Amino acid sequence: APVIFMKPSTALLKDNKPFYLPDFSKDMHYETELVFRICKNGKHVNEKFGMQYVDAVTVGIDFTARDVQSEQKKKGLPWEIAKAFDNSAVIGEWKMLNPQTDISTINFSMMRNKEWAQKANAGSMIYNVPYLISYLSEYFTLQKGDLLFTGTPAGVAAVQVGDKLEGFIEDERLFSFEVK
Repeated sequence: APVIFMKPSTALLKDNKPFYLPDFSKDMHYETELVFRICKNGKHVNEKFGMQYVDAVTVGIDFTARDVQSEQKKKGLPWEIAKAFDNSAVIGEWKMLNPQTDISTINFSMMRNKEWAQKANAGSMIYNVPYLISYLSEYFTLQKGDLLFTGTPAGVAAVQVGDKLEGFIEDERLFSFEVK
């Protein structure tokens, strides 16, 4: 089953604002992910209708305090303090979708300091978006405006002060910000 965690609205970092490394972690990692915007409320959504519940996609970063997460895992505790802290969820500019869009063809990537750090295709995700929407809606009522971060490809690594991160769907840059 997919690993699920939630982030509060205070976790969002948009408009290419800088990401400030928090004092509580010495090992902050980026995880580049596709992010889908939920466009209508839904409960018990059938997988075949899943794409009718998204209207836009962007690329984002799920920042993770890896040292904090490791401690939480050792204790068998939830990871929220390692993943849901303020500004831990970067999102880029939205690209509109329609229900017929074949999202499995979407290529996404992230550059760190002008070098490719992560590259992937949505078709290689472990769980496709319609399945994730169906799965999540069994437990939570999806609401218009909710964001679905989908998981990261290989290439996750720690960030340092001064790093510049740029996120792309295809060749279009959707975010660009600095780590401070």
